[in-house]
Amino acid sequence: MAEPILEIRNLKTYFPQDEGVVRAVDGASFSLEAGRTLGIVGESGCGKSVTARSILRIVERPGRIESGEIWLTRANGDRVDLAKLDPQGRLIRQIRGGEIGLVFQEPMTSFSAYHTMGNQLIEAIRLHSDLSKRAARDRAIELLRMVGVPQPQRRIDEYAFELSGGLRQRVMIAMALSAEPRILIADEPTTALDVTTQAQILELVRRLQDEQGLAVILITHDMGVIAEMADDVVVMYLGREVEKGPVDDIFHAPRHPYTQALLRSIPSIMAEPGSRLLTISGSIPHPYNRPKGCPFHPRCPDFMPGTCDRAFPSATALGARQEVSCFLYPAVAKVA
Repeated sequence: MAEPILEIRNLKTYFPQDEGVVRAVDGASFSLEAGRTLGIVGESGCGKSVTARSILRIVERPGRIESGEIWLTRANGDRVDLAKLDPQGRLIRQIRGGEIGLVFQEPMTSFSAYHTMGNQLIEAIRLHSDLSKRAARDRAIELLRMVGVPQPQRRIDEYAFELSGGLRQRVMIAMALSAEPRILIADEPTTALDVTTQAQILELVRRLQDEQGLAVILITHDMGVIAEMADDVVVMYLGREVEKGPVDDIFHAPRHPYTQALLRSIPSIMAEPGSRLLTISGSIPHPYNRPKGCPFHPRCPDFMPGTCDRAFPSATALGARQEVSCFLYPAVAKVA
């Protein structure tokens, strides 16, 4: 195993509210190696996007990192704990966009409607370089061409509403790569895109990774995208990772009941015509009413009364790199 370029240790990000505390991320731990793709998967509300925003220190108020560590190995070899940095400080502003790029979930709402795409892209370039405005414009056109935007000399002066969803996503990727980061976080990069455009965007990310040696964190709820793109997988549920490991192990030998349920819910071309899709029973608990013990136990087909509802299972190593947090596999439990 290579030395991780990014390492998350017991990260907890909470949102204090009048009604209670929303524990959006509640003890996540995983690592990202240089040149590899880490897929983070789970249903909506499992803490995937908040984890990404915690890494970049852009969690919306009143949210805050309650505890945990986010260790980044910088290009010069220095290791810095991003969780300890001032979110408005100079260092994190250099890292945010400079060493870690982010592709937001919805490009239509991420771009300003009052400025051209080119102006926004040029601003991002100049923020992390000493290029003149003219040189930054040339660089922006080069980036647009690199990500497959047709006629970049003309498109650079258009507004977000003038572009299709696929083109907006390509411009978003160009902006994320404008400062040549070493890590790219793609938060649901294919949301609201048609199937053909989804395939083009994923192929673009893969090509750019191969060309530039990017380490990629791919956040999605689509297990098909994970199978196609990821080297390693973290399965999250209610702010915690319940299983993680190499993609082949996760898909061919899933251990946690939640992972198994996610895989069963994937439509199959081998299914009988007219057969009903399999679903996961129940729904994610309300954030103010988290169940005690393992958070998945109210929906789990393997629920063991008196065990699963009393404590949260510790991670159990299964093989060289696969881990699962479930009482079906012996481990010392910790009280939730």
